[in-house]
Amino acid sequence: MGLRDDVAKVLIPEETLQARVAELGRAINGMYDDADRPLLVCVLKGAFMFLADLTRHLEMRHEVDFMEVSSYGAGTESSGVVRILLDLEQNIKGRHVLIVEDIIDAGYTLDYVTRNLRTRRPTSLRICSLLSKPSRREIDVPVDLVGFEVPDEFVVGYGLDYAEEYRNLPFIGVLKEEVYQAAE
Repeated sequence: MGLRDDVAKVLIPEETLQARVAELGRAINGMYDDADRPLLVCVLKGAFMFLADLTRHLEMRHEVDFMEVSSYGAGTESSGVVRILLDLEQNIKGRHVLIVEDIIDAGYTLDYVTRNLRTRRPTSLRICSLLSKPSRREIDVPVDLVGFEVPDEFVVGYGLDYAEEYRNLPFIGVLKEEVYQAAE
């Protein structure tokens, strides 16, 4: 039995994902130029695949840095308690910063990250999220670019995980309830 057997349905096929990532790249190209030299901040671990594909569509000079934050623990719902596990290596004061996120669920993580980064005085701070789950939003975080809105289902693939698995699936799929209910 493989990982794909645990997926109830494919929500966003690989081809659709890649086409939308290219569109987001074109939109970002319109937001910045070489002189801006934006810093893309990848929120680990879920956004790494999205960032890797997204940067291939960017035409301006840019840099990449990483933050790892946690608000889930081992469960399927945000705990609301956000911790920084890995902070940026670079000083962002006076920089154009684009946060690259995998999914916005309740909004706690992104709210915390944006408030934290704003205290470091970047010139601009924008957000690009591959997925948004508006039905679960508890904190409204203004997002500049969203790839797809998804229903209130547990999604995996393309960097998104459940218990550190399923990140390698090339699509966004809905995990079968019995997979995560058995562990809870």
